[in-house]
Amino acid sequence: MATINRYTTSTGQKRYRVLYVDETGRRTQKRGFTTKAVADQWMSDTVSEISKGTYIKASAGKTTVGELWDDWYARKSGIKASTRRRYEIAWRIHAGPVWAKRQIGTIRPSEVADWVSTMTTAGKGATTIEHAHLVLRGVLEDAVKDRLIPSNPAADPGNLPRKAKRSRVYLSHAEVQAIAEAAEGQWSALVYLACYTGLRWGEMAGLRVRHLDLLRKRINVEANAVEVGSKIVEGTPKSHERRSVPVPNFLVELLARQCEGKGHDDLVFTGPRTGKFIVRPKNERSWFAKAMAAAGVKRDLSPHDLRHTAASLAVSAGANVKVVQRMLGHASAAMTLDTYADLFDDDLEAVSAALDAQRLQQLSVKVRQ
Repeated sequence: MATINRYTTSTGQKRYRVLYVDETGRRTQKRGFTTKAVADQWMSDTVSEISKGTYIKASAGKTTVGELWDDWYARKSGIKASTRRRYEIAWRIHAGPVWAKRQIGTIRPSEVADWVSTMTTAGKGATTIEHAHLVLRGVLEDAVKDRLIPSNPAADPGNLPRKAKRSRVYLSHAEVQAIAEAAEGQWSALVYLACYTGLRWGEMAGLRVRHLDLLRKRINVEANAVEVGSKIVEGTPKSHERRSVPVPNFLVELLARQCEGKGHDDLVFTGPRTGKFIVRPKNERSWFAKAMAAAGVKRDLSPHDLRHTAASLAVSAGANVKVVQRMLGHASAAMTLDTYADLFDDDLEAVSAALDAQRLQQLSVKVRQ
């Protein structure tokens, strides 16, 4: 229920006010209308918006992005530590300095697009810009849900740079063996493990003796140890999906030797100096770079890229897309196909050949009849 009353200001001017019940059920008023018609229109629009649940107070837009950031970030406590750290860095370095003090109701979509363009012009990478925009968009999306602003000005700036797709490198069996033999020790077993099971680096780093079921030739992927800043944090695998991965015969023996003298909860691979989690090799002085050079394998790839070789070798051995999906821990077969469509070209040719053969067979039977 809303009503309109006329009142006189301290200076003797005639004004109108609307008495109404706001979205919280509290009686309140809006003053200062110069004519009853204007007051009536505002009352009609506001009462309608309140009844539809779309009413937004003008004062809500004065909230700053920085005031909302803390709560938004706090609500991300359940996500992986590495992802949460990326959000914190994106805010602290890129989004916060620009938007922290801005009132959310004053931000225009064109300003967000200009911000993205500025970062692009400054040479920021596509991933860096993506994370910075994701943080701003997320904070403002919560503001929309809380009815602080009617729409998200950062929803789609339209000029986010595309990530350049890096060509995948697929090693042959011979190249894998050459790198593994050059690596020696536990690193040799690790190269074979990456190339024949598709485990991610963090999954190999977090692998413990209890995760190995060598009698069944299986690895139960249940942990992931990733670098978060200067620390290594142990958690669940990517997307929190545990899985069982098959192990080739020759690798069973290598892993068994790697576990000799270790307890049930001990790490399979440990840092040579620390005895704790292994750290991803990052430069030309690392064991991985030296093994690549010694093996004479001149390919542009990182330890993570060995996963691609696992997919390639599995497909060439006859594995179908569902098997590869499960082995790599992808969310769906569609994701596997999107990632490794080039590996299944032979399958497409096989389908067309099978269709030709089936057609000729059925036509032949029909002619004989």
